[in-house]
Amino acid sequence: MFMVEKFLAEMIGTMILILLGDGVVANVLLKKTKGNNSGLIVITTGWAFAVAIPVFIFASISGAQFNPAVTISLAVIGDMPWSEVPFYIIAQVIGAFLGAVLVFLTYYKHFEETEDKDSKLGIFCTMPAIRDYKWNFITEFIGTFILMFGIMGIGASKMAAGISPIAIGLLIWVIGLSLGGPTGYAINPARDFGPRLAHFLLPIKNKRDSDWAYSWIPIIAPILGGIVGTVLFTVIFK
Repeated sequence: MFMVEKFLAEMIGTMILILLGDGVVANVLLKKTKGNNSGLIVITTGWAFAVAIPVFIFASISGAQFNPAVTISLAVIGDMPWSEVPFYIIAQVIGAFLGAVLVFLTYYKHFEETEDKDSKLGIFCTMPAIRDYKWNFITEFIGTFILMFGIMGIGASKMAAGISPIAIGLLIWVIGLSLGGPTGYAINPARDFGPRLAHFLLPIKNKRDSDWAYSWIPIIAPILGGIVGTVLFTVIFK
């Protein structure tokens, strides 16, 4: 029964994360929205809150991971059982897909008003500003290394109750502001794959292809970067 609660917490939490995170991108990029062209600061701020809010809600139930890179990294250092990893990842991907569907429904008329096919895809998943797979991979690796190194440090710090989700939101915010320019800082395989699949399947007017040729980078690089960041922090400071 407890595993069901964890599954639902990870699924719903990731759904909320994507609804709010992809939602702020839609608000900025789609035509005739109240937030059209409001810029990168709005996007990165929205994403920071999009992560922090479900962490507040679900941390006590599932640990509020919402990210296969986090889940796998914690399993590598023995902080969670490998037997739970597949359930967490499945829940995260399903939640990310459902969150993307809700964004599409929320902004349905604005998708119809928008002609830019790249912008429509960019709402759902990441695309590099300059396509160079080697450097795109390195960027995502570094971003997720910092994410997991930071999460481990936050977890090891003595904080008043309720402060940790704020600290994690600030971590996401600064990663977006400082490292998000080259690739859009996926730093989360489920965040990229679930919505990319939604883009592929949804009846979005005048959409382009879903750029599956790039899709492996925001999956593999975050997992490897997360593992290295987690292991390095553990080796040095624990």
